[in-house]
Amino acid sequence: MRCLFVVTFLVLFHSTMGDDLIQQSCKKAKTTDKSLNYNFCVSTLEASPKSRGANLAGLTAIVLDLAGAKVTSINSLIAKLSKDPKVDQPALQDCDEVYSDAIDSVQEAKNAFKSQSYDSALEYLSALLNAPDTCETGFQERKAVSPLKKEDDDMTQLGEISLAFIAQLRGGTEHLFLHPLRS
Repeated sequence: MRCLFVVTFLVLFHSTMGDDLIQQSCKKAKTTDKSLNYNFCVSTLEASPKSRGANLAGLTAIVLDLAGAKVTSINSLIAKLSKDPKVDQPALQDCDEVYSDAIDSVQEAKNAFKSQSYDSALEYLSALLNAPDTCETGFQERKAVSPLKKEDDDMTQLGEISLAFIAQLRGGTEHLFLHPLRS
């Protein structure tokens, strides 16, 4: 019975520590980047079973994987929307171009992160963040409704979280100056 109590305590303690690290990391990220959505950060990471017990590097790897999956998902959605006559096709073509490039950017960011080349990872993530900004700008300039608004917003958040976490690992907040469209 005593052994069961100790095991239960350790499991709960380990789980709580992971949630605390998520909340602390997201809170610190929010203080360095005002456009980062704290609730999105916490809920996204808490939804991942891999986040339990992960350290900051593990949380960063999770967010980078989610960013890669989001880019793939957006590219699939763009292909589907390209057949919809109600969607502004020239603006969508701009999105297609930038999100095609984003596949390489996110992969390069992941590779740089894995090799602990944090400066390179930050640069690739900065390039990645141009995709949702450029996509939304294309629709705005044509005074058209973007069918990708939510996906672009989520992609931006995943990129911002990745930037902030890598900057934390690196020990600085210089990432704020890598993304030229940030206010």
